[in-house]
Amino acid sequence: MGERPNGEFSAERLHINILEQVLGSGGSSSLLHSYHRSFNGFVAKLTNDDAHKLANMEGIVSVFPNQMKQLHTTRSWDFMGFSKNVTRTNLESNIIIGMLDTGIWPESESFNDEGFGPPPKKWKGICQGSSNFTCNNKIIGARYYKADKNFHPTDIQSPRDSEGHGSHTSSIAAGALVHKASLSGLASGLARGGVPSARIAVYKICWADGCSDADILAAFDDAIADGVDVISLSVGGSFAIDYFNDSIAIGAFHSMKNGILTSNSAGNSGPQLASITNVSPWSLSVAASTIDRKFFTEVKLGNGEIYKGTSINTVELKHNLYPLIYGGDAPNTKKGYDSSESRYCSEDSLDKALVKGKIVLCDSVNSGEGPLAAGAVGAIMQYYLDSAFNFPLPVSCLGSNDGTDVSTYLNTTRKPKANILKSIEEKDEQAPYVISFSSRGPNPITYDILKPDLTAPGVDILAAWSQGTTVTGYEGDNRIVPYNILSGTSMSCPHATAAAAYIKSFNPTWSPAAIKSALMTTAVPLSLETNTDAEFAFGSGHLVPSSALDPGLIYDAGEIDYVKFLCGQGYDTATVRLVSGDQSKCSDSINGTAWDLNYPSFALSATPGKSTRRVFHRTVTNVGSGVSIYKATVKAPPGLEIKVQPNLLGFKAIGEMKSFIVKVKAKIDGNNITNMMLSGSLIWDDGLHQVRSPVVAFALEEE
Repeated sequence: MGERPNGEFSAERLHINILEQVLGSGGSSSLLHSYHRSFNGFVAKLTNDDAHKLANMEGIVSVFPNQMKQLHTTRSWDFMGFSKNVTRTNLESNIIIGMLDTGIWPESESFNDEGFGPPPKKWKGICQGSSNFTCNNKIIGARYYKADKNFHPTDIQSPRDSEGHGSHTSSIAAGALVHKASLSGLASGLARGGVPSARIAVYKICWADGCSDADILAAFDDAIADGVDVISLSVGGSFAIDYFNDSIAIGAFHSMKNGILTSNSAGNSGPQLASITNVSPWSLSVAASTIDRKFFTEVKLGNGEIYKGTSINTVELKHNLYPLIYGGDAPNTKKGYDSSESRYCSEDSLDKALVKGKIVLCDSVNSGEGPLAAGAVGAIMQYYLDSAFNFPLPVSCLGSNDGTDVSTYLNTTRKPKANILKSIEEKDEQAPYVISFSSRGPNPITYDILKPDLTAPGVDILAAWSQGTTVTGYEGDNRIVPYNILSGTSMSCPHATAAAAYIKSFNPTWSPAAIKSALMTTAVPLSLETNTDAEFAFGSGHLVPSSALDPGLIYDAGEIDYVKFLCGQGYDTATVRLVSGDQSKCSDSINGTAWDLNYPSFALSATPGKSTRRVFHRTVTNVGSGVSIYKATVKAPPGLEIKVQPNLLGFKAIGEMKSFIVKVKAKIDGNNITNMMLSGSLIWDDGLHQVRSPVVAFALEEE
């Protein structure tokens, strides 16, 4: 669709004239409808050949077939089989999710409290209000933290969100149902959180300069005392070294002690191995995977060629074609830049006089701030991305082959021109798969505790946004929107948070470990063809919230189990007390290996070329059928042996516990992740429940 001309005009006459150039005198009979009130376009009956002719005419922005659409949601929850009509309990409105993030935009429709009663009686928190912020019966509490008192000019000194991130994650977890939500028409549908009846407690810990450990711990402290049921934290450091140098691990330990599960993002430093940051065994670590929707942005060249790149572009440029220039041909020499730098289009590297009003071709991907500041109307970036991101101006990221074609066109054409079209949405038939940026295992602190724990949707997620910022937050971006599309493990984390809250609403007495176990043992493993990093990418598998409500058996654990684990990791009593905050003590009896922690997954680290044996001790609790018999089913590739003793577990009552051991032997030969890792599984099956745990053996090269 094109821009509507100014003033009065006859849309029908204009459109008939265009059609007659293609069809002759039959143009008027092919016209079905003219758009003219907000934009300029029409519907017409055309053959494929006629449509192609029309598309190549000057002044035509795009021609596309009229396809049948169905009413649908913004996808992520439905994609997981978790519809808005799943079985729910009235106790969902008593569940309080503590969101530790950048705050919240309370006026968003996603946080409307219509139909909500007063906060649950257990709530002990406050609304740290100000002249610009008030709570309601949906957002029942809000606090903000800035220990150093150093505020950036863009910071809002209240729980109000000036970044957008916190509003986005909060609405993914517990947003109300909002119809016709979209980002400028993209991803249009029903936006909703996983537990829309749950309450939200806001703890603003992140600001323009980041999220400090002091503020994170203060928020944990308050959230636990305030009475939240689940904590969601889409924040992490750059790398994990030690459980005791990590404010999130320490805070999550305290929340676990108080019966509160902490859901953490795995990090966005993938696909490098051992890049995962939130790895404590008492918290839930969530990777990011795709849904069956992708966004593409087409680049149209002056020679008629069209290339499909990745980005999220909401802008329709006013003209059909714009001059195209290579960044390397427009260095900002006045500031000391040469073509070797300007080719990447970094900030200040481009000459405004040469770039203004043009589309610039860049040799790498960047934020887009450089081309925008130089006055470019758009940028074509030569860098393949497997997920789409927002930029402050129209951008399309092309793979190397397409980028080379564009470069060849530019260098062989006297007046090269191009256009960047508004993004289009297509179905991704391969979904779900873990996206490249999602941080990978193994657990860099404890190899024999598998991390991440599971994966959830974290790519192209539409959710609420702060109107105190713009789509990207970059200078020069003036788009203020109520909903935005983001990708990251920050988006997958609140999906798992909501699933945990959902289970908690049905099982209010379950421990954090029990809830975590239910999520992990009902997750679905992903294809190794599209996830070559295997369990290092997706852990136990893809989250299936509805299945987690009835896991059959759970692997439970409490504070003493984690203290034993820490003692077995070599920490002394004084150090353990730093994280436990009590009189925990390491001794011969309180000392356990990683293989003895009652974890829902099994991991064995080995030395390449050598045979390694481990014995894992586990205990499961029956939460399924009162009387049941579970049989162990083992799947193992060559090189991996798994034996379970006993291989039958009989239960006579709910809550009954049974112990077993798993003996694993592995020999790994190879020099890459494909043959340095062996993926097997243990499934306890009673005919109704399949309680699945991954059994993974891997070898890392010795340094």
